[in-house]
Amino acid sequence: MDSTLQKLNQNLLSLRPEFYKSLNEPLNDKDIEALEKKYNIILPEDVKVLYKWKNGQADTSFESFVNNSMFISLEDALDTAAENTSMIGFDFEIENWWNAKWIPLFHNGGGDYICYDCDGTFTGHAGQIIEFWHADNDRNVIAPNLESFLSQLNLYYEINKNKDFDEYFEVEKSTGYPKQFIVS
Repeated sequence: MDSTLQKLNQNLLSLRPEFYKSLNEPLNDKDIEALEKKYNIILPEDVKVLYKWKNGQADTSFESFVNNSMFISLEDALDTAAENTSMIGFDFEIENWWNAKWIPLFHNGGGDYICYDCDGTFTGHAGQIIEFWHADNDRNVIAPNLESFLSQLNLYYEINKNKDFDEYFEVEKSTGYPKQFIVS
């Protein structure tokens, strides 16, 4: 994961220098432990490594980090997860409309998230990356893990070096992905 993030850092610094400036400073172990205690969660190691690289992007930055979505700070991610989890059985009556084991890492500003799935919903593979659409019932697993997802973003930058990264862009999917699931 470290080498993937180092490559991503270089790609963003060289290809999107203005956007790179909008990324928040990294968290340290103490910051992460405090958030884990506050939200009563033990974060997966790769999620911790991501947030030790950068703590999301500034709230005033609306450029896409990946797949038309912005990178959420860890506190906002955990707060959103807690809020959505509190709606299970009330606003979210359908099983896996939202799952208590999902951590949103990226959002599009309209209530949709790209989440880290700590449970392996639908597949049994914890750590996979899943899409949550607030108004649609498809829950696609788009990558087997966080490192694979970020590696696909790095590949996108390598292939599209001259592209205007302010526009909508979507990383190519990993082999065998997306895996499509419908909740009803």
